[in-house]
Amino acid sequence: MSRNALNYCLLCRGLVKRDLIICEAACGRVCHAHCSGLSQQQLQIIQIYPNIVWRCDSCLKQTQNNQQLSERLEQCVKQHEKRLQILEQSLARRAKLNESCKEPVICPFLSHTIGRKAVVITSAFAILTLVLIVILATTTNLFGKTLNKSKLGDGDDSRQNIPINSTIDQDNIGGGLVLRFVPRAAWLAQPPQKQLPDLALPVPMVILLPTNSENCSTQAQCVFRVRFLQTFDIESQQKDDISFNFLIGGDGNVYVGRGWDVVGAHMHGYNTRSLSLAYIGSFRHQRPSSKQLSVTHLLLERGVELGKISSNYKLVAASTLEPTITEYNAELLYQSFANWTHWTTAA
Repeated sequence: MSRNALNYCLLCRGLVKRDLIICEAACGRVCHAHCSGLSQQQLQIIQIYPNIVWRCDSCLKQTQNNQQLSERLEQCVKQHEKRLQILEQSLARRAKLNESCKEPVICPFLSHTIGRKAVVITSAFAILTLVLIVILATTTNLFGKTLNKSKLGDGDDSRQNIPINSTIDQDNIGGGLVLRFVPRAAWLAQPPQKQLPDLALPVPMVILLPTNSENCSTQAQCVFRVRFLQTFDIESQQKDDISFNFLIGGDGNVYVGRGWDVVGAHMHGYNTRSLSLAYIGSFRHQRPSSKQLSVTHLLLERGVELGKISSNYKLVAASTLEPTITEYNAELLYQSFANWTHWTTAA
């Protein structure tokens, strides 16, 4: 996610002025067409058909790693479901035996020694299984519960007060009609690398931009995307935390990034006087979901009510402020806000 206005070939490192090809995945980097290894026929096909895109080797590898991680998580869940089934069957058989036993503790069909060992082994197995299920539920949101807190901070959960309307369902069943925050703890955020500066409130500007990642339609998918974005920003971009103040998922939930009160790292020159709303996806071939648009209305209204956003704020596209940076290109996203009251096309 380079912030440089100049484009350099990611393969030969030379300056790209023309005859370029753009990676349509998360990075949005460019390279010379002749460096990509594609034939002229393949390059023509990419230009003619909008559904056929080119991805660099790095993004392809990331996609494969994400798929492999998802497959491993699914396998773990299936294995533990089978173990639970076996445990339930074992407990059911034991309950039937206990009902037919005259002795209250140890079944008379087994010796006392064997009976005690069976109880200990079964108990240990049950405890271990429950611990593993809790771990899986925390990392994949298997039970669909989010942590409900009234104070959400930018690295410290006690710094910021965000009222939350939430449900225990995995996704926003209100279809974006309910303002539902997913706090940092719920998407397993790591703490900032250092103390982040406070934002001067209320801000006069709200900047909209895409995350240039895969989109998401469920909370489990969106949690994975947001956690991956924070890791990328900290480890690859050497930032102190995830770049954005808030992220809007296709599930209709608002994922707390840096939050209301902390300066973001979304756009050089505008960070100290704006809040950033990042929409999970690339929006080069599809529009934002109705849930994302609906919950944006509620989020902006809440920001004005809390005094975080000026009442006469400007809603502006990132590409308007920095038209030369290709990663801000998301016309299908920006077109969805063209008739909104505070929308502006002036830089």
